[in-house]
Amino acid sequence: MGAYIIRRLLLVFPTLLGILIINFTLVQFVPGGPVEQILAQIEGEGDVFEAFSGGSKEVGNNNDGSYAGARGLPDEFIKELEKEFGFDKPPVERFLNMLWDYLRFDFGESYFRSISVVDLVVEKMPVSITLGLWSTLLAYLVSIPLGIKKAVTDGSDFDTWTSGIIILAYAIPGFLFAILLLVLFAGGSYYQIFPLRGLTSENFENLSLLAKIKDYLWHITLPVLASSISGFATLTLLTKNSFLDEIQKQYVVTARSKGLKEKQILYGHVFRNAMLIVIAGFPAVFIGVFFGGSLIIETIFSLDGLGRMGFEAAVARDYPVIFGTLFVFGLIGLVVGILSDLMYVFIDPRIDFEGRQG
Repeated sequence: MGAYIIRRLLLVFPTLLGILIINFTLVQFVPGGPVEQILAQIEGEGDVFEAFSGGSKEVGNNNDGSYAGARGLPDEFIKELEKEFGFDKPPVERFLNMLWDYLRFDFGESYFRSISVVDLVVEKMPVSITLGLWSTLLAYLVSIPLGIKKAVTDGSDFDTWTSGIIILAYAIPGFLFAILLLVLFAGGSYYQIFPLRGLTSENFENLSLLAKIKDYLWHITLPVLASSISGFATLTLLTKNSFLDEIQKQYVVTARSKGLKEKQILYGHVFRNAMLIVIAGFPAVFIGVFFGGSLIIETIFSLDGLGRMGFEAAVARDYPVIFGTLFVFGLIGLVVGILSDLMYVFIDPRIDFEGRQG
């Protein structure tokens, strides 16, 4: 196992390097960079993308490399802007400088927020951790017992009805369910039970410890429900199918012939084998919820997390934030992949990655 982990760790850097090279190269051909953003604001257009969509003034790069939106502005001013953003250097040099900084975990400072990328990520992290962690835990706490029950009662009325409910829940888009929750329970046309926005109340710092916990749970209930609704179906059906597959195996028949009770067979023998793929996938599921699918939920519930930060950085072409978070999240994703493999081995020592190639 040690050699396998070493091989995986050695692949981390070239994988990250490939991700950064591809994205850095693509960025060179995307219009509306930081300089264009500043020029659009100076020209009174507010947003550079208004010009791309057919505004009266054209903002972008001319064929000669100049900025069309810079008409009437001194060349010295344009050069100063390029120097400030580091665009006075060739792309290859900028990329190599970026790599050197990243190797020292120096991700620079946001172009437009006067805050370091690390501080910005730390500032937004609580929202994303809240959505990712609690949504994943809720999905597991509900889906695993439900999947086991469906496997044991396969073909019954309970199995049929719950399957219908699960399919319906999976078919409902998360943002639509979020809006429904707001309308029903957050001051819409029906009940004012939960807050409309935010992760905590304004007076959170003045509350007692117990009151802080209640306030926190009060605020996250609707966002967590909205972000986890679609995860129930996949996890429940995965649990059910895993148990059904194990129940039909020979060792279960042998255990029954020895007179063991169904609960002893189910939880003493079947559970460990059936839950291998479900439990071992927990880190990957958490990272998936943590990184993806949170933008719309954060926007609907007015939560300022990593989803909105990434979207705003992409729109504003805030390259330090884009590439810094891409590097960090890519690194976390690769490490979590290794942890997932270790979880498989921990749950079932019979699995041997050592003998695999690659």
